[in-house]
Amino acid sequence: MAQVYVSSVLSTSVDKVWAVIRDFNGLPNWTSFVVESRIEQGRPADQIGCVRAFRLTDGGAIREKLIALSDYDYSCSYAILESPMAVENYVATIRLLPITDGEGTFVEWSAEFDYTPETEAELVSHIGINVFQAGINSLKEKLQG
Repeated sequence: MAQVYVSSVLSTSVDKVWAVIRDFNGLPNWTSFVVESRIEQGRPADQIGCVRAFRLTDGGAIREKLIALSDYDYSCSYAILESPMAVENYVATIRLLPITDGEGTFVEWSAEFDYTPETEAELVSHIGINVFQAGINSLKEKLQG
């Protein structure tokens, strides 16, 4: 099983960051690589088990299922159901921690997944840099200007 972990610090309060991250259907609002998203079957975007289907700027389509959402822990976890990436049993978590010395937020984005052995390094790099870090960078830009 491969693991990816990316973390960063935002100079924005945890509540403001969580207000953006919490919306499971909000990827187009805070990432630079998602152009449209919808929650299937008209379910609420914060309902455990809801499925988001979204399209990437490169035309790829992904479906993900919300498997955990905690306003108390400022975290959400999701599983990939369909993706152009060669991953299986993919589960990711975004977790926010308030920084107590000022108005900041520590962001962690991690994933574990199965893969074919020849694709591990490429997938870990792609997900870490082009998905997680790119998403966090977009979030910083949106919230910090």
